[in-house]
Amino acid sequence: MLPLRPAGPIVRTRRAVALHWGRRLGQLYLGLVLYGVSAAMLVQAGLGLGPWDVLHQGIAFGLDREIGTVNIAVGALVLLLWIPLRQRPGLGTVSNVLVVGLAMNATLALLPVQHGLAARVAMLVAAVLLCGLATGMYICAGFGTGPRDGLMTGIARRTGISIRLSRTIVELAVLLTGWLLGGTVGVGTALFAVTIGPVAQLFLRLFARFGLDSSNVISPAHEVAEPVMARPD
Repeated sequence: MLPLRPAGPIVRTRRAVALHWGRRLGQLYLGLVLYGVSAAMLVQAGLGLGPWDVLHQGIAFGLDREIGTVNIAVGALVLLLWIPLRQRPGLGTVSNVLVVGLAMNATLALLPVQHGLAARVAMLVAAVLLCGLATGMYICAGFGTGPRDGLMTGIARRTGISIRLSRTIVELAVLLTGWLLGGTVGVGTALFAVTIGPVAQLFLRLFARFGLDSSNVISPAHEVAEPVMARPD
């Protein structure tokens, strides 16, 4: 008669696995919610938005819809472009499409527009920092890229150009289109473009240092490996 395996180690292993997956899922969805909050803060600061949100806002103005709703619609359309690029979405990709836009709409319904310059600048800076935190959080959860980042990395892989060049081309195109549609471009747009990469990298390193990185985007030298996803969408 074969000896029975002790139940204790099996239970502990299952519990550890459940805690691991629970932590990753919580990290993913909290990161996506915080990203939506940070995007809404940029809107209410009124000093300029990131390139994709300039596009979302411009479309929202034209269609008289909430910007978060447009965010969801554009994310879904971009996800369709993954098909010819042979990109594979993950749970984080699909969740990104829905959660960021919903969190953005909810925050905009509660957060007032800022009018004083000091308050607007403070909200702008806080939004960039929160966006960096949220970016590190959802990327390190390891459930896949956002639809827009997947589009850029897919274009780079299929065409042979660098990810940085692909990102520059795509984001300049959406920024120009959004500006022509009436989206807000200003000092906040420039600040976001210049600082979000370093801020996100800082938080990515911190999550890796505390053992919360399940994405493998941090190299052994603690440098962020491409693709670097500055946006959860």
